Amino acid sequence: MKGESLIMISEDNFFELLERTINHLEKLQGKKHKEVWVDSDEAKKLLGIKSDTTLLNLRSQGLIEYSQPSRKVILYKRDSILAYLEKHSHKTF
Repeated sequence: MKGESLIMISEDNFFELLERTINHLEKLQGKKHKEVWVDSDEAKKLLGIKSDTTLLNLRSQGLIEYSQPSRKVILYKRDSILAYLEKHSHKTF
Protein backbone atom coordinates (compact mmCIF):
# COMPACT_ATOMS: atom_id res chain seq x y z
CA MET A 1 0.00 0.00 0.00
CA LYS A 2 1.10 3.49 -0.73
CA GLY A 3 2.89 5.30 2.11
CA GLU A 4 3.12 2.26 4.42
CA SER A 5 6.40 0.74 5.60
CA LEU A 6 7.42 -2.22 7.64
CA ILE A 7 9.92 -1.86 10.47
CA MET A 8 11.56 -4.97 11.93
CA ILE A 9 13.28 -4.96 15.32
CA SER A 10 14.74 -7.69 17.50
CA GLU A 11 12.76 -9.13 20.39
CA ASP A 12 15.14 -7.56 22.92
CA ASN A 13 14.78 -4.14 21.32
CA PHE A 14 10.99 -4.55 21.23
CA PHE A 15 10.83 -5.25 24.99
CA GLU A 16 13.19 -2.36 25.72
CA LEU A 17 11.02 -0.03 23.64
CA LEU A 18 7.89 -1.34 25.36
CA GLU A 19 9.42 -0.80 28.82
CA ARG A 20 10.52 2.74 27.94
CA THR A 21 7.05 3.53 26.60
CA ILE A 22 5.37 2.25 29.76
CA ASN A 23 7.78 4.20 31.98
CA HIS A 24 7.17 7.36 29.96
CA LEU A 25 3.38 6.98 30.18
CA GLU A 26 3.59 6.39 33.94
CA LYS A 27 5.64 9.57 34.37
CA LEU A 28 3.10 11.51 32.34
CA GLN A 29 0.29 10.21 34.54
CA GLY A 30 2.25 10.95 37.69
CA LYS A 31 1.83 7.42 39.00
CA LYS A 32 4.48 5.62 41.00
CA HIS A 33 3.78 2.09 39.81
CA LYS A 34 5.72 -0.74 41.41
CA GLU A 35 6.43 -3.47 38.93
CA VAL A 36 5.73 -7.06 39.92
CA TRP A 37 8.64 -8.26 37.75
CA VAL A 38 12.00 -6.47 37.50
CA ASP A 39 15.00 -6.96 35.22
CA SER A 40 18.46 -8.11 36.35
CA ASP A 41 19.78 -4.58 36.87
CA GLU A 42 16.87 -3.62 39.14
CA ALA A 43 17.11 -6.96 41.00
CA LYS A 44 20.83 -6.38 41.67
CA LYS A 45 20.07 -2.84 42.80
CA LEU A 46 17.39 -4.05 45.25
CA LEU A 47 19.73 -6.74 46.60
CA GLY A 48 22.69 -4.39 46.82
CA ILE A 49 24.90 -6.63 44.68
CA LYS A 50 26.91 -5.99 41.54
CA SER A 51 27.67 -9.50 40.36
CA ASP A 52 25.60 -11.39 37.79
CA THR A 53 27.04 -14.58 39.28
CA THR A 54 25.61 -13.81 42.72
CA LEU A 55 22.21 -13.16 41.15
CA LEU A 56 22.47 -16.46 39.23
CA ASN A 57 23.34 -18.31 42.44
CA LEU A 58 20.32 -16.87 44.29
CA ARG A 59 18.12 -17.87 41.37
CA SER A 60 19.65 -21.37 41.02
CA GLN A 61 19.25 -22.08 44.74
CA GLY A 62 15.57 -21.13 44.57
CA LEU A 63 16.03 -18.21 46.95
CA ILE A 64 14.35 -15.68 44.64
CA GLU A 65 11.63 -16.26 42.06
CA TYR A 66 12.23 -15.63 38.39
CA SER A 67 10.53 -15.92 35.03
CA GLN A 68 12.17 -16.44 31.67
CA PRO A 69 9.67 -15.35 28.99
CA SER A 70 12.31 -15.76 26.28
CA ARG A 71 15.83 -17.13 25.99
CA LYS A 72 17.58 -13.84 26.73
CA VAL A 73 15.01 -12.22 29.04
CA ILE A 74 15.04 -13.13 32.73
CA LEU A 75 12.79 -11.24 35.12
CA TYR A 76 12.73 -11.43 38.91
CA LYS A 77 9.71 -11.19 41.19
CA ARG A 78 10.12 -8.04 43.30
CA ASP A 79 8.19 -9.52 46.26
CA SER A 80 10.47 -12.56 46.42
CA ILE A 81 13.53 -10.30 46.51
CA LEU A 82 12.01 -8.24 49.32
CA ALA A 83 11.06 -11.45 51.19
CA TYR A 84 14.64 -12.72 50.81
CA LEU A 85 15.99 -9.47 52.23
CA GLU A 86 13.49 -9.57 55.11
CA LYS A 87 14.39 -13.18 55.90
CA HIS A 88 18.06 -12.24 56.13
CA SER A 89 17.59 -9.04 58.12
CA HIS A 90 18.91 -8.73 61.64
CA LYS A 91 17.22 -6.92 64.50
CA THR A 92 19.30 -4.27 66.18
CA PHE A 93 19.77 -4.26 69.93
